Amino acid sequence: MVVDVIVVGGGPAGLSAALILGRSRRNVLLCDDRQQRNSASPEIHGLLGSNARSPAQFLQNAREEVAGHETVLLRRTRVTKIDPSDGAFKFACADGTTGIAAKVLLATGLIDELPELAGIEALYGISVHHCLYCDGYEYTGKRVVAYGKGDKGADLAVMIKHWVKDVVCCSDGTEVSEQAVTRLRQHEITLRKERIQSLEGPGGALARIHFESGSGLACSGLFFSTGCRQASDLSTHLGCKRDEKGGIITDPATEETSVPGVYVAGDASRDVLLVAVAVGEGAKGAVAINKAFLRRDGLCD
Repeated sequence: MVVDVIVVGGGPAGLSAALILGRSRRNVLLCDDRQQRNSASPEIHGLLGSNARSPAQFLQNAREEVAGHETVLLRRTRVTKIDPSDGAFKFACADGTTGIAAKVLLATGLIDELPELAGIEALYGISVHHCLYCDGYEYTGKRVVAYGKGDKGADLAVMIKHWVKDVVCCSDGTEVSEQAVTRLRQHEITLRKERIQSLEGPGGALARIHFESGSGLACSGLFFSTGCRQASDLSTHLGCKRDEKGGIITDPATEETSVPGVYVAGDASRDVLLVAVAVGEGAKGAVAINKAFLRRDGLCD
């Protein structure tokens, strides 16, 4: 298979890029193993025109729109390898698909490093969150826990106060600096240092945190600050440079990574981690790729 562009990842960024490239009449292969970061969430928030829509419905509609373009092929598979080859890129997929692409767009996303707390998996994306801009608004008038070890939880708790008045900081058995404790007091935020035993809540709705000390804390949601990592090692394999946060660096003029012909969009760039931004980054990356083809063909400067 020979294509103009292989788009790796079929979340909002990848699908947005494929749509623009398809409308630019480029031959595109989009590969997606459907492991989107927000798949557990019941609703998307902060996306104009689709606020409170389910991620599953959003993605299904987007796939149908993209698939309507005859030069775009969507394939449910994982890209396992990409290597530079004579000015292009050889690729291989888990389903046996192989080929050559002139350009690569990585929209491979991130994976959240969930706190190691019993019961968290059933709550993640529903009442346990990583993004205040996505989910903070929904907790107005409720009690929310800011989770993070050391000063991380305290810093997060202070930020949450803008969205929610009733905030409790949980450091899960770790010490918090005097400076951070002072800030918590200034903002009337309770600090619980006890080690957490488990999280409890029916149907994905957090209701109570149990501490190893035997005490408990009633609450409606938890936001955590434990970091995230790249969901794919393809950028590392290709040699793309990273910034101090682990995001893939791009050239502001060409939108390329440090590897010519390789582009990135969405959460993998570690810029602003919102669906709305991912959609925009995908479109921006696609325009940059199409302009590179136009320059190659002598159709623009």
